[in-house]
Amino acid sequence: MPEPEFPIRDQDSVPNGAVVAVSIDGRHRFSKISRLSITLTRGHGIKGDAHYGPLVRHRYLARSNPKAPNLRQVHLIPSELFDALRTSGFKVRPGDLGENIATVGLDLECLPLGTLLRLGASATLELTGLRTPCVLIDRFKSGLKNRLQGRPAGPRFKAGVMAIVTQGGEVSPGNRIRAVLPARPHLDLPPL
Repeated sequence: MPEPEFPIRDQDSVPNGAVVAVSIDGRHRFSKISRLSITLTRGHGIKGDAHYGPLVRHRYLARSNPKAPNLRQVHLIPSELFDALRTSGFKVRPGDLGENIATVGLDLECLPLGTLLRLGASATLELTGLRTPCVLIDRFKSGLKNRLQGRPAGPRFKAGVMAIVTQGGEVSPGNRIRAVLPARPHLDLPPL
């Protein structure tokens, strides 16, 4: 069945991308396990993942405000980051940095707040912020946190983005991703 067409809400040209890998883990561990597919549920995230639910599931954030909305339901990271890290001496594979979806062809951290990502036949995510690198990244690979800090001319962090599920569906490697920008003015993704 062909993928549905969605209207772009402004005239900006946004490249299409694709899903490279999908990963989940039902326990709160740093890295996630690669899967053949994942199931997104509107307002909750990814079935079977530790961050599934409408309220904040991040352990540190939940301690300070357990009734906060879950703006970190899905973590996406550009697979191009893995290549860049390899040239710096860090061997990182999909799922290693705790992301749920590794992508190709989209500069995720540079997309504006509220961008919709249409994945596969029906799933839709809304970008809510930049993933903030924490101390666990250095425990995974010493020195990696510093490498994921942004540059003065770009986003503050280069560790992927966070999103909420606005429309559920199955997502698998090879699925197309189409970005739909929000209406102007565009706001930068805040750190989450």
